[in-house]
Amino acid sequence: MIVPAKLYESMERELGARHINRRPIPDAITANLNPRFTLRPYQEKALRYLLNYWDEDFDGKPLSHHQLLFLMATGAGKTLMMAASMLYLHSRGYRNFLFFVNSTNIINKTRENFLNPASPKYLFAPALAVGDTPIRIREVSNFQAGSSHDINILFTTIQGLHTTMQNPREDSLTLDDFQDKRVVLISDEAHHINVDTKRGAAANQEALFESESWESTVMRIFRADPGNVLLEFTATVDLSAPELAEKYRPRLLVDYPLREFRKDGYSKEVKVLQADLDPWERTLQAVILSQYRRKLFERMGRTTLPVLLIKSRTIPASQAFHRLFIENIQRLNGAELARLQSECNAPAIQSAFLYFEQLGITPENLAMELRDDFAADKLLEVNSKDESEAKQILVNTMETNGLRAVFAVDKL
Repeated sequence: MIVPAKLYESMERELGARHINRRPIPDAITANLNPRFTLRPYQEKALRYLLNYWDEDFDGKPLSHHQLLFLMATGAGKTLMMAASMLYLHSRGYRNFLFFVNSTNIINKTRENFLNPASPKYLFAPALAVGDTPIRIREVSNFQAGSSHDINILFTTIQGLHTTMQNPREDSLTLDDFQDKRVVLISDEAHHINVDTKRGAAANQEALFESESWESTVMRIFRADPGNVLLEFTATVDLSAPELAEKYRPRLLVDYPLREFRKDGYSKEVKVLQADLDPWERTLQAVILSQYRRKLFERMGRTTLPVLLIKSRTIPASQAFHRLFIENIQRLNGAELARLQSECNAPAIQSAFLYFEQLGITPENLAMELRDDFAADKLLEVNSKDESEAKQILVNTMETNGLRAVFAVDKL
């Protein structure tokens, strides 16, 4: 059996990988991204494939309804790729962008990254322009009154989008927003919208559009206008499943899996330290190692604050341990740390205590540091499925807001 080529393989065969990778990335992208975020080589390569896809003709390229998949490892900067893709498609005449995902938490995080210049993760340059024309990123609730020259972006959950399209209301999205306006649909965590594909090919196209799934809602919107574009971003599409392979192989523009991410040196290496101790004793060891890392960063002239993720099986258990952590940290003293140093044979823990001694930090001084650094106001609990926007922003800005520990079940 002949396996159909993936989209990027088809492009390489017809256009040549060397031709694709020589393509310069235009100022419309580079000048309008936040200069703090330098594009990595694999991100530049991904953008060059997008540019060549858009501008070049090759066998198998559709004439309309362009649907592309960016399959990229977690942590590889998919949101930056979304911002760069938006800037490029804006330069090609697109103005309206619909961002959707399955999680409210991700919605608020992405809204901060796209709209709040004060956020440390804001993705765009302080002043945006195409040529000599200034542009803005504008959040909208529908595209009927969108700006004719700015980037209009609407944020929604896939659940909310599905409900809105099934029950349209005044001043909300309707199918008219996606007809004769050329909209770019940006699907984050796109593996969540494959309900109908996983069911197989039993239903015909008409029946598919009549069904009540999230996937059919997205496809109705996408098919509403020939100029609409669907960009899908995920780290977890199982291309070994025949239905998903058939759907995505001709649309797979970027394939950058975790093994490549690690080989290129961008992924953190995980070291597992096991201890047959009660939860507080294990956590205290983690606190010691976290403070050790902080001191090492300080020696390199960096103010990075390591953050602990403390997971529990249930929300009540997480809440209870959060309270216990606060109580135990506030009564932590030098004697408890000295006991830990004498009883624990783990090399990492011994290295930490040796380093503290080299810095002249006594167990009592270390206990005082930890009581302050891990005080209640530097801890965050994110257990519920519907956290406040303020908590979501705190999670998104951990690098700068002083948090040292996050208590969670499956939230993150």
